[in-house]
Amino acid sequence: MDFEGLNIVDDVKMGMVMSGSDRASVLDRAKKIEASGLDSLWVGDHIAFHIPVVESLSLLSFIAAATERVELATGVLLLPLRNPTLTAKITGTLDMLSGGRLILGVGVGGEYPPEFAAVGANIAERGPRTDEAIEIIRRHWTESKVEFHGRFHDFGPVKIEPKPVRPGGPPILVGGRKAVSMRRAGRLGDGYISHMCDVATYEANLRAIAGHARAADRAGKPFHTAALLFTVLDDSYEAAHDRAAKLLGMIYNTDFREASKRYCLLGKPEDCLEQLRKFARAGCRHFVLSALSDPDVILERATKEMIPALRSLA
Repeated sequence: MDFEGLNIVDDVKMGMVMSGSDRASVLDRAKKIEASGLDSLWVGDHIAFHIPVVESLSLLSFIAAATERVELATGVLLLPLRNPTLTAKITGTLDMLSGGRLILGVGVGGEYPPEFAAVGANIAERGPRTDEAIEIIRRHWTESKVEFHGRFHDFGPVKIEPKPVRPGGPPILVGGRKAVSMRRAGRLGDGYISHMCDVATYEANLRAIAGHARAADRAGKPFHTAALLFTVLDDSYEAAHDRAAKLLGMIYNTDFREASKRYCLLGKPEDCLEQLRKFARAGCRHFVLSALSDPDVILERATKEMIPALRSLA
């Protein structure tokens, strides 16, 4: 698939969203993912939500000490809830401690307004705050001293260290579902990660991102493409669908029966693999599985049956 303006990084990868809500289960899951051959480990992010959510950057720092190889990613960090200079400090430290393994997925959030009020952030400003934060974080990562005078932040010059290990800092993957998010990904991001997105929309989003990248004179820069995909393995598609609808309905406090058919990998491994192939043809190269059924089973089947088949596509 050709997306003029996007130099898509063609390494096919597969990762998994972290599960576990206590020290022992987190360590166990992290070590299993590290040993499995999967490429990346992802964590979600909320300050407050309908269900308990472990703080994402603290979690990744803990996991960094228990692993050596697997990439560590936020999927996605809600930037308008955080001060960007403090975020640059924490992520630079995390990248250094992990040996350059951080991927920073970012987004605007907004589906749970109480967390914005709780940290004193204006939910109506979350988009422009995120744009400004991306610029500030990247400058802190790459410049010896930063002075910034913007709409929401005014400071400097100030020196923030340690810097990330990798030159230029970790790749910043922009998430989101609206047109403004595609603009943000094309003009400011190093990549795009989808969430609750079907194949046709994914391809259309990449075409929109490519247009914004060209307009911003960023055509040709390496660009990472990822998709977060809720996954239920079962011998019966109907049983898989029923489980996905119930769990997602509980997590997001809304009816997910129809949406789960569009946004999830459901059924047998070969059924899921066919859907992954469709995403690959639409431009995706990094597949992030969010397990809604037994994660150990998904981990085993993905390693043995899905990864080898996917790597042959690029």
